[in-house]
Amino acid sequence: MLTAYVVLVALTAAERLAELVVSARNARWSFARGGVESGRGHFPAMVLLHTGLLVACVVEVVVADRPFLPWLGWPMLALVLASQALRWWCIATLGPRWNTRVIVVPDLPLVARGPYRWIPHPNYVAVVVEGFALPLVHSAWVTALAFTVLNAWLLLRFRIPAEDRALSALPSARSDRP
Repeated sequence: MLTAYVVLVALTAAERLAELVVSARNARWSFARGGVESGRGHFPAMVLLHTGLLVACVVEVVVADRPFLPWLGWPMLALVLASQALRWWCIATLGPRWNTRVIVVPDLPLVARGPYRWIPHPNYVAVVVEGFALPLVHSAWVTALAFTVLNAWLLLRFRIPAEDRALSALPSARSDRP
């Protein structure tokens, strides 16, 4: 089962690389339309944390000899897959406006469709779920706990406030949200 888990983590890493390609393309689109970036200071920490998650998943399982527990692993795998579906729903909904960075294009209305109709930051729901579920697929509970705490701190203290400030500066910020 260890080999299958390593493949899962590697596929998750490949998915992250695909996100970076989409993000770079979308950043060019946004900047070409006058996009303004905010919150650059916390971005390196987020990259480090998300990279560390993938490495720590495998390292903890190997070093601590964590077992695959079917009663935990299979439901966590389902959550990992659901989080990927939500993440790509967010990407599809935002289209060229989606980015791994905080880049806001002035004069575009806020998006209030797809998952954004119900949740202000649905992409972060996907991140949170994946952050605890991916390690727990193979019972890497230390990684799940450490990532969850550090991710919550980064999201709540830096990332979400930076996004909210950037979006609230838009002239349409109040009129397009339900």
